[in-house]
Amino acid sequence: MKHIDGVIEKLSELFSEALGVSSDYLASTRCFRARSLACHYFTICPEPHLTMEGTKHTDLGFLTLLLQDSVGGLQVRHQGFWIDVPPVKGALLANLADMMEIVTNGKFKSVEHRVLLKPTVEPRISIACFLSTDDHEKPYGLIKELISEDNPPKFSEVKFGEYMKKYKL
Repeated sequence: MKHIDGVIEKLSELFSEALGVSSDYLASTRCFRARSLACHYFTICPEPHLTMEGTKHTDLGFLTLLLQDSVGGLQVRHQGFWIDVPPVKGALLANLADMMEIVTNGKFKSVEHRVLLKPTVEPRISIACFLSTDDHEKPYGLIKELISEDNPPKFSEVKFGEYMKKYKL
C-alpha cells in the first residue's frame, strides 16, 4: 500500500489543481483516507453470449484505482455509448466516483462502467482499490469555489455513511 499512497497523494494534488483550488485541498478533506481492495476473478468463458452482461454502475466513494490484466472487458459509458477500455500493461486506471461528482458540483463526473465477458482462453483478473473518506459522519458539501451564478448548486451536502446506507452497503 506504500506505493498506492504515493499515487493517491499525487492524484489528490493534480485533481485539486484541476479544480482550481490549492493542491492540498482534497487531501485536507480526508476524502481518500479509507481504502478497500477488491480482487475480481472471472473464469474462462468460451460462450459469453450465453451469460448475463455485467451490471452497469458507478462507484460510491471518491475514486477507484483499477489494475487490469491483458484480457480486458471493461467498458465506460460516454455520450450514451459503451466504449471499450483496452488494458495497458502496468497502468492504473482511475475512475471518478459518486462522491467526487457531488463535491465538485458535477465538474468531475462519476464514471458509469461495466465488464463484458469475452471469449478467452484465460480468466480475467482485476484489482480495484476503492478510495473514500474514513469519517462516515462528516458532512461533505460542494467545493465553494466551484459555485457561482452560472454554476448553481446541483447537489446537497451528504454524509458518506448515509449515502452508503442508501445503497445498503
